[in-house]
Amino acid sequence: MKFNYSKIIAISLTVMIIAMIFAQASLDQNRATKLKYSEFTQAVREDRVQSVESKGSRITGEFKPSEDPAGAADGLVKIPEKFETTGVLNADVQDMLEEHHVAYAFAQSEEESFWLQLIMFSLPTLLLIGVFIYFFRQTAQFGNGKAMGFGRSMGKMLTPDQHKVTFSDIAGIDEAKAELVEIVDFLKNPGKYQRLGGRIPKGVLLMGSPGTGKTLLAKGVAGEAGVPFYSISGSDFVEMFVGVGASRVRELFDQAKRSGRCIIFIDEIDAVGRYRGAGLGGGHDEREQTLNQLLVEMDGFEANDGIIVMAATNRPDVLDPALLRPGRFDRRVVVPSPDVRGRRCILEVHTKDKPVSRDVDLDTIARLTPGASGAELENIANEAALIAAARDAEYLEMKDFIEARDKIAMGRERKSMVITEHEKKTTAYHEAGHALVTLLLSQDAPDDVDPLQKITIVPRGRALGVTYSVPLEDRLCVTKRYAINRIAICMGGRIVEEIVFNQLTTGAGNDLEQATKLAKRMVSEWGMSDVLGPIAFGDQDEQPFLGRELAHARNYSERTAQTIDDEVRRFLTEGYELARRLITEHLDEIKLLADGLIEFETLDIEDVNILLEKGIEGLRTEREAREKEDKPRVAKVAFQSKLAALIANEMRSNASKDAPNQSSKHGNDDNAHSPDDVAKNNPDYGNYAADRGSELPPIEIDAKSHDGRA
Repeated sequence: MKFNYSKIIAISLTVMIIAMIFAQASLDQNRATKLKYSEFTQAVREDRVQSVESKGSRITGEFKPSEDPAGAADGLVKIPEKFETTGVLNADVQDMLEEHHVAYAFAQSEEESFWLQLIMFSLPTLLLIGVFIYFFRQTAQFGNGKAMGFGRSMGKMLTPDQHKVTFSDIAGIDEAKAELVEIVDFLKNPGKYQRLGGRIPKGVLLMGSPGTGKTLLAKGVAGEAGVPFYSISGSDFVEMFVGVGASRVRELFDQAKRSGRCIIFIDEIDAVGRYRGAGLGGGHDEREQTLNQLLVEMDGFEANDGIIVMAATNRPDVLDPALLRPGRFDRRVVVPSPDVRGRRCILEVHTKDKPVSRDVDLDTIARLTPGASGAELENIANEAALIAAARDAEYLEMKDFIEARDKIAMGRERKSMVITEHEKKTTAYHEAGHALVTLLLSQDAPDDVDPLQKITIVPRGRALGVTYSVPLEDRLCVTKRYAINRIAICMGGRIVEEIVFNQLTTGAGNDLEQATKLAKRMVSEWGMSDVLGPIAFGDQDEQPFLGRELAHARNYSERTAQTIDDEVRRFLTEGYELARRLITEHLDEIKLLADGLIEFETLDIEDVNILLEKGIEGLRTEREAREKEDKPRVAKVAFQSKLAALIANEMRSNASKDAPNQSSKHGNDDNAHSPDDVAKNNPDYGNYAADRGSELPPIEIDAKSHDGRA
C-alpha cells in the first residue's frame, strides 16, 4: 500500500482552515465594546453598569439592560451589552461600585488568543488523523491481520562487523570447535564435499551444561561463516496471541530462503522444542503449533537447501524426539566442561588483555579449579582484576586469583561477623575433624581421597568455616572406596563435636545431608551394595514437566525398599565408624589443628604440615618470618608432611589388627566405579557443609569445600 502524502497534507490544511473559522466565530460571539477607563467610571456614576469582573489588568462587565416603551409593553427586555477596559479596581473604584450597588468580582487572569483557540480546536483532529496513519502503515508493512507486527519474526541478522568473536577466541573445547569449523567449511566450500556425494548437515544441536560455551561457539560461527547469520531465542517464538509462534517461524525461514545459504541459530531451544502432550495438565497448544511449524520448516515437504539450523540447550532430555531425528538435527555436539589443559587455555584467553604478574601460574590455577566451566573461569579472572584494582595494584598477582576462586566457590569473607568464643572454638574443632580425616585417608589411599588444600574458620557466605580439598587430577569416575572415604570425611566434624564437647550441634546438618545422598546413590544407582547386587532401582528418566521426585517410578517392592534403607544406613555407619576410629586415635592432632585455627583462622596445606611437624610455636615462628620477608605465597596442591605419613602408617598398622578384612569393607577398586559425572547429578558434590538455614550452594567448582558450620 502506497501513501499519497499530498492528499494527507491537503486534508490536514482543510481541517486547520475549518478550525480557524470556528475559532474566529467563537471569538466574534464573545466580542465586547471597548471603553476607556474614564468612560467606565463615568458609566458607574450614571448607574448604567450592572456587574464588573477583574482579571489582572483587564476589566470586563455588563451594562444594565435598557427598556424602550415598545419592548416594555410586550414584556421584552434587551440582552445586557458587554464591555471591557484596561485598568485595576483599586480601593476608590471598589467603594464607588459598592455605593452604586454594582456587583464585582476578581478572577484569575486568562490570556486567550486566536492561536490558543485554533490549537484547542485543531489538535484533537490532527491526533486522530495521526493514529489512523500509523495503523495504516503497520497494516501495509506486516500484511493483513498482522498489525503491530505480532507475526513478524524476531530473528536478528548479524554481520561480521557486529560480532568480532572468532574461533581463535574460543579455547578449551577443541572437539566441539572442530565440529563447527567443519560446518563453516561446508558453507564456504560446498563443492569439496558434494563431489563425493556428501550432503551439508541440516541442523547442529549444541548440548552442554550452563556456561560451557555453547552460545560462544555460535558467536564464533557468526564471525567466521561469511554468510548471513540469524539469531533468535526459543522464547521469542511464543507470544500472548495464538498462532503468532508459527507465524514467526514461517517469517524467519522465509527471510532465510531469500538470503540463500545462511545459518539460523536458536538459543535455548528447549523453550519451544519440549515434548508434545506431556505434563500433568496436558499439552500447550500454542507451543506445540510452533514446534510443528519448526519441524515442517526444518525437514518438511519443501526443501531448504543451504539453510543450516543451529540450536543450543542444556536440557536435551526434554526435547521432542521428532526434533532430534536425523534430517533435522544431523549433528549433536556435546560441549563439556574443560579438562585441566582446557582450563589453562581458557585462562590464557581471559588474561591476555590483563596485566598479570610473573608469579601467576595458570597451570596451578587450572588445577585448583576442577570442574569449572568457561564462564566460571572468566568470572574468576574478572574477580581477580576487581580485587587487584580495589587494592590499587598495578598487576594481578597469584593471591588475587586464589581469593577470587575462594570468593566465587565459598562466598566472600565476613570478617566483621560477631562470633562468640565458644562458637569459634566449636567451629575450629569441627573443621579440624574434617581436615584430620582427610589427611589420614589421603595417606592411606591417595587415589581415593582428594587431598587437603585449605582450612578456615573465617565465615564465608552462609558457612562459619570451610575445609577445602582439591583433586590432583580431574576425576571422571569414583570408586566405592572413594565414596566411603567421602562419607567418613563428612562425618568427621560431627564426631569431633561429640567426643570433645559431649554434645551435638546443627553444624553437621548439611554434612549428614550430603553423606546420605551419596549413600543412596551408591545403593540405588551404582550397584555398590553387596547385599542387593549390581542393580539400579527406580526409573531415573526425568519427565520434562514433572518434579524430579514425582517423576521417579518406584519399580521395587516394600521389602526391597526396606533393604535399600538398611544398606544406606550400613554405608553411613561404615563411614561413621571409620572416621570415629581415626579421630579417637589422634585427638592430640585434633587439638593441635583446632588451636592453630583459633589463633590464625586460616591454614593452607603448608601451614598444616608445619603445625603437625613443629607445633604451634613452630608455625608462629614460620609465619612471622614469612611476614618479614613479605614474599607472595602461592597456594599449591601438595601431599601431606612426613609426620602425617608416619601417623597414617600407625593408623594402618592399628587398622590391620582391628579390621583384617579391610579390603572387603571398602570394596574392590576394580569393580567399584560410578558414572562419570558425579557433580552434574549431585548439586552438593564436594561441599561438606553444615547449614543452620536453607543451603545456598556455591557454583559447582568441582573441588571439595567441607563447609563446617553455617
